[in-house]
Amino acid sequence: LDRGLHCGGTVYDFDLGPGGKVAVLRTDPDHPNEVLAVERGGLRAITKQNDEWMQGIALAHTETIEFPSPADGTPIHAVVTLPPDYEKGKKYPMKLHLHGGPVAQHQLEYYFDWQWFATNGYVVVAPNPRGSSGRGQKFQSVMLGEWGGLDVQDVLGAADYAVREGVADPDKLVVGGWSYGAILTNYVIASDHRFRAATSGAGMSNMLTGYGTDMYVRDWELELGRPWEHLDHWLRLSYPFLHADRITTPTLFLGGELDFNVPVINGEQMYQALRSLGVPTELVIYPGQHHGFDRPSFRRDLLQRYLDWYAKFLN
Repeated sequence: LDRGLHCGGTVYDFDLGPGGKVAVLRTDPDHPNEVLAVERGGLRAITKQNDEWMQGIALAHTETIEFPSPADGTPIHAVVTLPPDYEKGKKYPMKLHLHGGPVAQHQLEYYFDWQWFATNGYVVVAPNPRGSSGRGQKFQSVMLGEWGGLDVQDVLGAADYAVREGVADPDKLVVGGWSYGAILTNYVIASDHRFRAATSGAGMSNMLTGYGTDMYVRDWELELGRPWEHLDHWLRLSYPFLHADRITTPTLFLGGELDFNVPVINGEQMYQALRSLGVPTELVIYPGQHHGFDRPSFRRDLLQRYLDWYAKFLN
C-alpha cells in the first residue's frame, strides 16, 4: 500500500476548565482513549491507564488509502489494518468491515475489532462509502433514501483495491458489519458473490418490517415516504430480502433480544430466507441486550463467533 499514511488520531470529547484550560479524550491507531491536556498547541498526557497493558501486545499497523469508486470515479477513503507480522508481497484473507449509520465514518482510532482480526491473520479494510460523514453534505446526502446503490459500489471498490495491490487473497474475502453496516452487508451479498462468508449484526433487508416497529418512523417517512404512497420505493430498497435467491454467501445473523433500534425480527427474516434457500446460515440472539452489548462475556463471544464463522468457510 504505497500511498498509505499512519498519522493523526481522533478526539472523542473535550472539556473546559478554569483559566481556559482544555482537556480532550483522544485515541489513535496505536493507543486506546486517554485524557490529555491541550497546552501551547501541543498535548500532554494526563492519564496513562493503558500503558502497562500495551507494552505486552503486538500491535497491528494501520494506514489510510484512497481509491476511485467503480461507480463514477469519486474518491473513496478507507482505513486499512495489517497483521502485526505483515509481509509485503504476501496475500492475506481480507475482512471488509462496514460501519453503521450510514452517517458515520471509520477514522484513525484504536479499534479493538480491527486489532483482533489483524492479529488473527486478516487484513481489515474499512471503507467510508457515500453516505459517510466527514466529507461534506453532498457526499452524505446523495444516499438519502437510496441505500444499496452507490455505497455498494464504493465498498466493492475497496475490495478491488486491496486485491489489485496484492494485499488481499481474492479467494479469501469476507464481509461484515453492524447496524447500517449489516444492512449494507446484506446489499453487498445480494449484489456480488465474491465473498466466502458474511456476518450481519442488527441489520435488516425487508424495509416494510421496520415501519412502526423501530425508533425511526420519522426518518422512514422523510426518506422513503409513507409505504402506501410510495410502495415501489420501499420494495426496491428491500431487494436483499425480496430477491434473497440472489444470495449465495454463507451468512451469520446476530442481534440483541431487546434491540428497539433494529429489532431482531429483521435478522430472523433474513435467516429464514437463506435457510429456505439452502444457503448456510445461523442466527444468534443475545438475551437482555440492546443495539449495543454491555455484557463483557457477550462481547467476547461475538468476536469469537465472527472468527469461527469466517474460518469455517475460508478453510
